[in-house]
Amino acid sequence: MARLPNLLLIMADQLVPFLTGAYDHPVVATPNLNWLVEHGVRFDAAYTPYPLCAPARAAFMTGRYASDLGCYDNAAVLHADEPTIAHYLTNAGYDTALSGKMHFIGPDQLHGFRHRLTTDVYPANIDWVPATDELGRFPAGGHARLYVAPNVGVRPWTKFLSYDEETHFRALEYIRERGRTTPTQPFFLVASYHHPHDPFQVTQELWDLYEGKEIAVPSFPAHLVETYSAMDRWVNEVHETDKVALDDPDNLYQLRRSYYGLVSYIDRNVGELVAALAQTGQLDNTIIVFTSDHGDMLAEKRMVQKRSFYEWSARIPLIVRFPDDRAAQRKVPEPVSLLDLVPTILDWAQVRVEHRLPTDGASANALIEGAAQPERTIFSEYHVEKVRAPCFMVRKGRYKYIYIHGHGNQLFDLEADPGEWNNLAGQSEMQQAEQELHELIMSRFDPDRIAADGAASVRKRMVIRQALHENNTHWDYFPYFDATKQYVR
Repeated sequence: MARLPNLLLIMADQLVPFLTGAYDHPVVATPNLNWLVEHGVRFDAAYTPYPLCAPARAAFMTGRYASDLGCYDNAAVLHADEPTIAHYLTNAGYDTALSGKMHFIGPDQLHGFRHRLTTDVYPANIDWVPATDELGRFPAGGHARLYVAPNVGVRPWTKFLSYDEETHFRALEYIRERGRTTPTQPFFLVASYHHPHDPFQVTQELWDLYEGKEIAVPSFPAHLVETYSAMDRWVNEVHETDKVALDDPDNLYQLRRSYYGLVSYIDRNVGELVAALAQTGQLDNTIIVFTSDHGDMLAEKRMVQKRSFYEWSARIPLIVRFPDDRAAQRKVPEPVSLLDLVPTILDWAQVRVEHRLPTDGASANALIEGAAQPERTIFSEYHVEKVRAPCFMVRKGRYKYIYIHGHGNQLFDLEADPGEWNNLAGQSEMQQAEQELHELIMSRFDPDRIAADGAASVRKRMVIRQALHENNTHWDYFPYFDATKQYVR
């Protein structure tokens, strides 16, 4: 039996593929991601299954849709009896390790990993339950304020940079110790960084990387508000986009320049991980995957954060590099999902199909090999947090269809209209395509069940949250290092 490959999965947070050199941006410097593309496979239509951190990551870990897991928001518990990729790979003989963020909510903070090398950057408790007031209003989150001055720009340091530095050091230490001790067991290491997630605050050195560079900023049509869906209006209201100058050119410049710097920071970390593999003789037996949980609107359409199905929020980078440079420089145009990583990686680890439970993702290995495939259908969903109805997206071929249950729909031709400005829904010549895509969503999801289940979940968690506070109970992970057994003793 051939030696199983090591697996290094690098995950950024809120990283827009369009703002990387690896995806052909002319200014943003990502030489290490460029190297992965030069020696690997780039997916040009990869999507998040849920444009929100915790549900997207729960879906990624299990290969299942977040609504089937009951993971609707950033305070939804991923249950301990859900098999994850870490469980499967542990059973397949891998040493499984997580360094950095995975936004697990609940008392199980390992979910199959043998080692967790850091705590999480965000709370593991259900503190962030998306409750509404007596009038059914969500509390204003004010996220838009993090996208404009004075909350954007240069800082001496931030706690989020500290978190990513710890994440990075522990991941490097793991790789180097593996090289020093040369165990026979293959590894699965996830190095998961907070950046370039907001707040967009950079060191002077990262800011200076883009001194004198052209920083493109979004422009807005006069009829912008008329293009908004119900989902857009709901999240804009809670993000308070109308309370800040998101269309001010100086604000937009500072936002984009800071974001560029944080993308280059992540790229630098990618390069150091690859260099550590090479230095320790492990690069020639390690498959490297780079991705993100979702994107960020970054003031496109005068919107912020994620919680949207537009390309800037829903599209993610996905790059795979094999030790033998297999399929190097291949660009995969077919749509894929973060859900597809579980079956794809389990194929690489030679986990037999009969030893797996069903997942919603499909292996992308045939696409990597360039084999002809039937037209793929990719779904994304978003519910409960800051929206008043279940929301869905389906991508098939050139078309993307968005359905807000009971509140209208959108249809975009991404080939003719990559900026998603021209809503084709309701046009007679598009009736057949619209109907087909709508039926695809309705045949896979039950919006009424999701709405009822999401509301019931919030009510239950409100009770539990209060008791956790009364008892001062916390689920945050505490990494343990026994210093008495380190170094020379």
